[in-house]
Amino acid sequence: MLNLLWLQSAGCGGCSMSLLNAESPDLMTSLESVGINLLWHPSLSEESGTEVVEILEDILSDKIQLDMLCVEGSVLRGPNGTGRFHLFGGTGKPMMQWIEELSQKALYNIAIGSCAAYGGISAAGENLTDATGLQFEGEVPGGLLGGSYRSQKGFKTINISGCPVHPNWVVETLISIALGEHTEDKLDEFARPRMYADQLVHHGCSRNEFYEYKASAEVAGDRGCMMENMGCLGTQAHADCNTRPWNGQGSCIKGGYACINCTAPEFEEPGHSFTETPKVAGIPVGLPTDMPKAWFVALASLSKAATPERLRKNATSEKLIYPPTIHKRKG
Repeated sequence: MLNLLWLQSAGCGGCSMSLLNAESPDLMTSLESVGINLLWHPSLSEESGTEVVEILEDILSDKIQLDMLCVEGSVLRGPNGTGRFHLFGGTGKPMMQWIEELSQKALYNIAIGSCAAYGGISAAGENLTDATGLQFEGEVPGGLLGGSYRSQKGFKTINISGCPVHPNWVVETLISIALGEHTEDKLDEFARPRMYADQLVHHGCSRNEFYEYKASAEVAGDRGCMMENMGCLGTQAHADCNTRPWNGQGSCIKGGYACINCTAPEFEEPGHSFTETPKVAGIPVGLPTDMPKAWFVALASLSKAATPERLRKNATSEKLIYPPTIHKRKG
């Protein structure tokens, strides 16, 4: 059996809530099927108080082997590098220190969610708590453990980023580790598992026909593409949210919300409203990944000129006005 310890640092707990939506099979069945033993999770385990401290101390004294350390939430280093903004309940010891010490024992170190990976929402604004990720501070390697950190197995921290993470991103990563299949080349440059980070949210988007013709939404609730006016970053966001929807059917865009690229470091500081698309001379600043600006301008002009009236009308409506034309066979 492989021992997994889950710590909750400074965060909302949303990644754990999302994880509990794992289906076919459920979370605990998935872990048991590959021989993963959940040593402790703050919301799912019975142990509390001194029982938890005993587990942690047994890991540090090598009485219990720690195969996987999962940390959810950013790490608070304040005030003044002491970490005392966040003490592990009942220990008088900063969570920061527990994570540092346990990371040295872990065979694999895993950041769950964008807060643990890069600092996330907790690091937004003036960041008075000095929140950071495990091995990144925003886009810059470092964070709590430093860029040179490697686990007992010789791996850098795995960043399963997202706000929150999709349950299957976590489960599939843990299964890959349990089966001995994890390698560094399975992570991208921000240490995200490539099984989801090599995709774009744009892939499988239900509004792609509107995108192709640049038939754009203008206000919240419109059916059109949200890239041009509503701040959608689905063409840049590395995730498979629309081809692997939550609960089999949901995603931000399907719910009518623009993608805010929550798997990316520093997504929390876009410099403008999440529902606004910055433009220069009428051209969106955030163009699709790998698309030269000149090509976008040319194609957008052609697309808009060719937009069917059906899409033009439907794009700025809250409900379907014109269904696709039915083509009848001649003769």
